[in-house]
Amino acid sequence: MEDQTYIRDAADHVGQEVTIKGWLYGKVDKGRLQFLQVRDGSGLIQAVVFQKNVAPEAFEAARTVTQESSLIVRGTVRQDQRAPGGFELDATDLQVVQLSPEYPIQPKEHGVDFLMDWRHLWIRSPHQAAILRVRAHVIRAIREWLDGHGFINADTPIITPSACEGTTTLFALDYFGTAAYLTQSGQLYNEATAMALGKVYAFGPTFRAEKSKTRRHLTEFWMVEPEMAYVDLDGNMEVAEQFVSHVVQSTLEHCRPELKELERNTVALERVVPPFPRLQYDEAVRLLNEWGVPIEWGEDFGAPHETAIGEHFDRPVFVHRYPAACKAFYMQPDPERPELSLSVDMIGPEGYGEIIGGGQRIHDLGLLEARLDAAGLPREPYEWYLDLRRYGSVPHSGFGMGVERCVAWICGLQHIRETIPFPRTLGRVWP
Repeated sequence: MEDQTYIRDAADHVGQEVTIKGWLYGKVDKGRLQFLQVRDGSGLIQAVVFQKNVAPEAFEAARTVTQESSLIVRGTVRQDQRAPGGFELDATDLQVVQLSPEYPIQPKEHGVDFLMDWRHLWIRSPHQAAILRVRAHVIRAIREWLDGHGFINADTPIITPSACEGTTTLFALDYFGTAAYLTQSGQLYNEATAMALGKVYAFGPTFRAEKSKTRRHLTEFWMVEPEMAYVDLDGNMEVAEQFVSHVVQSTLEHCRPELKELERNTVALERVVPPFPRLQYDEAVRLLNEWGVPIEWGEDFGAPHETAIGEHFDRPVFVHRYPAACKAFYMQPDPERPELSLSVDMIGPEGYGEIIGGGQRIHDLGLLEARLDAAGLPREPYEWYLDLRRYGSVPHSGFGMGVERCVAWICGLQHIRETIPFPRTLGRVWP
């Protein structure tokens, strides 16, 4: 058989004979007519195998082929709005590459634990495949915007000697006799590369040993982290809203079929355009208490608070200037109110919580040393980080966005575990 044509390109081959190489998603047996739903990773097409149009061995293969068997089908593409994807294939030949035994995931209701045990096969379903295609485009759009706006990709270590987001969620390891950890964030190293290159971003896996079973948390996730020299908190928020808006609008433009498969309300996404509302922490606390979601001044936001804020706006909203005590040691204090930090979270609408977290970093050596001491952190692992304040320090800022939480929001998913091919959660490290 000849080289393959991808199902996504069927519209370009109407009236032409093509070869589709894929897997059987489902079929309907009508005696002398076999209707085979074939997927190839790019789409789904119905192959109509009429007994009189194919060789006896090809028809027997069509009659006996089982779900998720791999197969090669040759035929003529024709338009048919009743068919999946709007096209059918009038088959002239069929070859089974490998005949599958009974498939464990049947067209019936399965529990989440069962599906997660079979995650390596579950990702073949149209719903899961659509999510992964959206994820791929989100990553493409992230790089597209950053690369197009002068940011240099400068990736950071996965194995690190120190904490970035607190010492309680570190995965520890023995690095040839030296204590080391899986990275929580590339931000500290981003600050170094920003002093060399101006505007940078790191993009890679990060790890948090959080004993959390919420729908928003994974222990391993991918994060993009831009960092900018000579940019303050306000400039940081402007970059973040333009960046997030581009990612959402680009996904809307290029992933309409996938979002339709996921039954996503795209009207909500179309509103994700700048400017985003901005709330100071003080005002957010006041509003939360008015809305019946109690919180004391000085507390960091939890899921109920983020959900309440997100539900009161039709697009992401910035909450900035949190109390310094509830943010990381490296956050720059507000010069007008030192008890506040120049920190910011972007909270997504529709109950999706924090999409971005970031802020302006401390650029004064003495202040950073004092903050390290106050946090009870050892000086030695951070000496290189302090060097950034000794040699040409400048005001700088940045943020981090978790890919999986962004994908969950764009896709309208209830749980983050479906946003990555093989999720790592508390108690699950397989398949």
